Amino acid sequence: MELSNQTDQVPLEDIVMQVQQGDKEMHDYLLKSSQPFMVKIVSQVCKRYIDPLRDDEFSIGLSAFNEAIFLYSPAKGSSFLSFAKLIVSRKVIDYIRYNARRQHIVSFDQTYDEETMENPAEISAVIEQYQDEQLALNRREETLEYHQKLEEYNLSLLELTEIAPKHRNTRETSVQIARMLIKDEELREYVKTKKKLPIKKMESRVPVSKKTLERNRKYILAMFIIFDENYLYLKEYIKEG
Repeated sequence: MELSNQTDQVPLEDIVMQVQQGDKEMHDYLLKSSQPFMVKIVSQVCKRYIDPLRDDEFSIGLSAFNEAIFLYSPAKGSSFLSFAKLIVSRKVIDYIRYNARRQHIVSFDQTYDEETMENPAEISAVIEQYQDEQLALNRREETLEYHQKLEEYNLSLLELTEIAPKHRNTRETSVQIARMLIKDEELREYVKTKKKLPIKKMESRVPVSKKTLERNRKYILAMFIIFDENYLYLKEYIKEG
C-alpha cells in the first residue's frame, strides 16, 4: 500500500490506532489509500477482477475493512493487514454464499478461507482475535442499549446492583414474573406504556404477595426489559445467575 509523504514513515498499525482514537482525516486517508489492497483481496476471493465503481463485492469489502480498523488490536500478535485480509475475505465469502443460497447455487467451498492467507497458525490466531473482538463489541453495544432503555423506566445499571434480590429463589421468581408479563399481551402493553408494574392486576396472577411485588418491582422491570427487547447476551447472563 502506497502512503503519502506525510505518513510514509508511520507504521500502519500506528495509523490504525490514530483512527481508533477519532482522527477522521487519517481515517479518510486510510480508506482511500487502502483501495488497491481491498481490490486485490476481493478479486482473489471472487476469482475475477473487481471494479470498485461497479461491483457490490467491493462495497462489502470496504465495509469489512472499515470494521477491521476498529476491531484490530496489536496485542493479539497479528499485523493489521493480515487481520484486515481475513475480515474482508470472510465478509465477501459470506456475501457470495448468501447470494448463492438465494439463487439455489452451490455455495463456495470452505477452502476459500485458507486461500487468502499463507500461514495456518496466523489464520487461527486472527480468527480467534476477530471472534473475541466481535463478541466483546456486541456485548458492549447491547449493554449500552440496555442502559438507555433502563433510563426510560427511571432505572440505572448501578441501581440494579443494589436492588437485585440477594436470594437465588427470589431472583428466579422475579425472572418468572417478568416472563409472565411478556406473555400476557395486556400486561405487557401496560408496562411498556406506563413504565411501571400493574401491581393490582398482577396480584391474582403471581405466587407472591403484593409486598414482595413492590419490594422487587424495579428488578422485575429490569428483567422485563431484557426479555421485551430480546437482549441475547443479557439473557445468557440471567441463565448463568
